[in-house]
Amino acid sequence: MEHKGSLSSRKRVIVGISGASGVFLGIRFLQILQSLSLESHLVITKPAEGIIEHETSFSLQEVRSLATHFHSNEELFAPIASGSFLTAGMVVIPCSMKTLAAIANGYSENLLLRAADVCLKERKKLVLVTRESPLNLIHIENMQRVTLAGAIVLPPVLTLYHLPHSMDQIIDHIMGKILDLLGIENEMYERWKGKNSSFK
Repeated sequence: MEHKGSLSSRKRVIVGISGASGVFLGIRFLQILQSLSLESHLVITKPAEGIIEHETSFSLQEVRSLATHFHSNEELFAPIASGSFLTAGMVVIPCSMKTLAAIANGYSENLLLRAADVCLKERKKLVLVTRESPLNLIHIENMQRVTLAGAIVLPPVLTLYHLPHSMDQIIDHIMGKILDLLGIENEMYERWKGKNSSFK
């Protein structure tokens, strides 16, 4: 396990990057947590490693270095595998349909899945940024199953009401919504004030 200082007194967030297209979302989320001086614990699945190399200009070491702590997905004795580990919650970003299915059925064969299972059993926030389109009935039923278990399914849907001028603005809107769900104050996006509103 790699360590970079101690931030135990601050909010901790577990970040899982699984093997779906859109791994840059996870990278961007790590960058934001770092900019907010929040403690992050990162787990990357083997398929996600390949997608990082294919879809981004980041090396695996560069992605790992964005986190306060990096854990191997085979490290089942890591702190985040225990319910006694205090955290603001976990975000799986992106969340593949395979990872969704495993979480939905309590199949905790690796550290990412175990950490997600712990969040559910401890009633901590678990946000799944699912990446697939279109959805089949199995995907939808698995989303229902994890929602009933206490997770929040947050597909990275485009938001246009704030009239974004770049892809970065669209991505950061999604990042802000995730931080909101974790109870982390942020100014990642322009909040709706109503049409022609003078509300400040």
